[in-house]
Order: sequence, then C-alpha cells, then structure tokens
Amino acid sequence: MVTKANGKWRMCVDYTDLNRACPKDSFPLPKIDQLIDSTVGNKLLSFMDAFSGYNQIMMHPADQDKTSFVTGQGLYCYKVMPFGLKNAGATYQRLVNKLFKPLIGKSMEVYIDDMITKSQETHPHLEDLRQTFQVIRENQMRLNPTNCAFGVAAGKFLGFMVHERGIEANPKKIKAIIELGSPNTLQQAQGLTRRIEALNHFISRSTDKCLPFFKVIKQGKNMKWNQESEQAFRALKEYLASPPLLVKPVSGEELQLYLAVSETATSGALVKECGDGIQRPIYYISRALSKSEKNYTILEKLAFALVTAARKLRPYFQAHTVAVVTDQPLRQFLQRLDVSGWLVLWALELTKYDIRYKARTTFKAQALADFIAKFSMVPHSDAPVVPNTNPEPLEWPADSKIWTLYTDGSSNQASCEAGIILIDPEGIECNHYFRFEFKFTNNEAEYEALLAGIKVATEQGVEYIVMRSDS
Repeated sequence: MVTKANGKWRMCVDYTDLNRACPKDSFPLPKIDQLIDSTVGNKLLSFMDAFSGYNQIMMHPADQDKTSFVTGQGLYCYKVMPFGLKNAGATYQRLVNKLFKPLIGKSMEVYIDDMITKSQETHPHLEDLRQTFQVIRENQMRLNPTNCAFGVAAGKFLGFMVHERGIEANPKKIKAIIELGSPNTLQQAQGLTRRIEALNHFISRSTDKCLPFFKVIKQGKNMKWNQESEQAFRALKEYLASPPLLVKPVSGEELQLYLAVSETATSGALVKECGDGIQRPIYYISRALSKSEKNYTILEKLAFALVTAARKLRPYFQAHTVAVVTDQPLRQFLQRLDVSGWLVLWALELTKYDIRYKARTTFKAQALADFIAKFSMVPHSDAPVVPNTNPEPLEWPADSKIWTLYTDGSSNQASCEAGIILIDPEGIECNHYFRFEFKFTNNEAEYEALLAGIKVATEQGVEYIVMRSDS
C-alpha cells in the first residue's frame, strides 16, 4: 500500500511477469502537446477526473484469475481492471474515445481519466457541460468531486496551467525547484535534473543551462557541488521566477524557428508573431550533442538543430509553414550536392515540410534576443558576443553589383577544413571546399576560410562584396 497525494491509500501489485506475458495493446494515446494547445483560447473550462478510473472497467471473467495476488489472509484477484497493467491506459483511452466521440475535439478533450469541457464563449458552457454529463450518466461513470472544477477561467490539465491567453508551467513544479537547496549527493543532483526536465518545454536553452549539473553528475558518487554549478543553479532559479507564457498557434499562420548552437548543445525556439507585433514563444527545445556531433561545423550543427526541431515539433511542421530565421547560408548548405550522406538524408527528411529561410534582422522580444545573442554561434574566446541588431546601412554606388560571401571553418584532431559559398548578384552560387595539411584552432580555420573566400572573389573580379562569418 502506498500513500496518494491526497493522503488516501492505493494498493499496488507487482504485475511484472503478467505484463511481460501480455501482448502490447497498440491503441495510441493522444499527444499531450496537441491536447494542451486545443484547450488554450477558451473563456470557460471545466476540469473532471474519474474516480479510480481503471477500477470502473470490469475484467473479463476468464482473465480475473490472472490478476491474483497473495496477502496474509489468502489469495485474491481483481474483478475490475487494476492499476499496474501495461495495457490499462490504452484500454481506458479506447473506452473514453468511444463514449465521448461526438464531443472530442469540439467541446471536450480527454486523456485517459482526465477530462476537460471547454467553451470559447461564456454562454454555451452550461450546454456543453450538460452534454458531457449526459454521456457520463448514461454510462454510469463516476467522477472524483475533489479533483473537479467547473466554469473556471484557468486550471491545471496534464501538468500545465491553461487559460485563455496561453500555457504556463505548473507553479508547484517551479516552486519545488526554487525552494530546493543545493544538492550534496549524486541522488539529489539527479533529482534536480529530473525536475528540470519536466519544465524543458518552458526553458530556453535548457541543455546549456544544465551543463554544469551534468558535469557534476559525471563525477559519480564522489561528486562535489562547485561554484560553477551553484551559479548555474541560481541563474536557473531567477529564470523560473518569471517563466515565459507560451502561446497557441492559429491554424494556417506562418511560424518562425530560431536556431542556436553552442559547443555542447543545439537549441531552438518556435515562435509566432502576435497582433501587437511582438514575437511570442510556442515551444522551446534543446538537445545535448554527442562526442562525435561536437565535431560538426557550425552549419552542420545548425542543420542538425533544424532536423531535431522538425522531429520534435512534427505536428507544428506538418500544419504550418515554418520560416527558419538565421544569418547563416543554411538553405544553400542543405542544397549542396557535394556533402556527406547523412547531410543528404537530413535534406531529404526536411523536404516533406513547408520550410523557408529568412535573414535575421531585429528581435521583437527581449527573450528571443537573449536566446540568439548568447548561443547563435560558437564562441571561441571568453569575450562576450554582442550582436549588432541595428547595423548602419551600407552606401553602395547606384550601379554596383553586390556579391555575397559566406565562410565557415573547423578544426578537430582528424583534419582542418574550410568551406565558402560565393553568390553573384543574380543568385548563382559558387561553392568551394578546402582541406588544410597543417593544424590550427577553430578560430584560425575560420580566418583561413575568410582569406580563401577573399582570394576567390578577387580572382572573379568582384568589386563590392558582403562577407558573412562568425569570427
């Protein structure tokens, strides 16, 4: 017996062997992100929770003996579906989908035993509730009144706070981290990262923010909480003290994706432009780079970040046009024919989505400006990277033909390489790739790429050129 959050008891039986012998029910559960989005923008909400939901489904008589368990008073079995069976969730979801089929997606959303009735206006909410209760009565379903709330403007659903304006993180999860003391043991440090993982949806560049914690955890049982980890922990608490409000995209509108890379992680911020001209976040994603992925060039990391975002945010990519905002020649890089096989596979994977690329200019939200300013490129020194978001306009002669040069270089233990893309005024590209026979740093590799690009441009007789490099 284990204690529930409300102080009551729940009986738990170890059904490991039974679950191993049972075939998996492949009935799909709804995607939580899509359910949460569907509840945003409604003026009134009603939250309902089934009372011991699984126990309201009867077991088939032939299968009751399979749920047997031993107690001090004898051998017992369940007549109703118990908790702990691997197919219990899928079975319950199939049932509620059948019962509430006319209402789901219109005035109601259901995830297993959590139900919500929603109304975009105030006056039809009573009628929406009446239809919901009619189905509940007809099928003799019981609700848990202590976990129900009716006719409210906001509430907790599937671990998120939802209301008309958008989606907020669960205040209890944020409070648990803010009130948490500095970890002193490996278990406490691992518990901290698990709590942060539950809020990744709301944390910009979460992997980079948690990097000091991962370093400490790698030390094992003899870990020592150092100054770097303490500073990162305090910075995270300050960030969570005022977490961002995530918004819901409108069907058919174009979304924008900001990508950022560092030496250890790739990150992304999916945003939409609201009516006030401010870009507001929809979803934050972040992923740590493996040992081999850390050797990618900046363009390769950006391409990898885009593919990662497309996989993680597939429903958004399938339903919307996504504009990738970058100051790097990412589109040209993915369209090259002389790239490695995995880059070709990434490019093919992205062709099924409506993706376009646009140059990054100014930022209409400080959170996004901070997101890009710190991690849009890999810094090679301790000097702060301060982007010029309002550059002075260049004055060219009226009849000038302006070329554009993109350069990139990288260095690792195996080789030193550089690449350039030279684009003429008509948009025709000239791609060059170099492999150097001598070793130098990443910074030096990018300088060599820039010098090589200038040399190629000079040989082409270029007079006016815009050069883009991250060094």
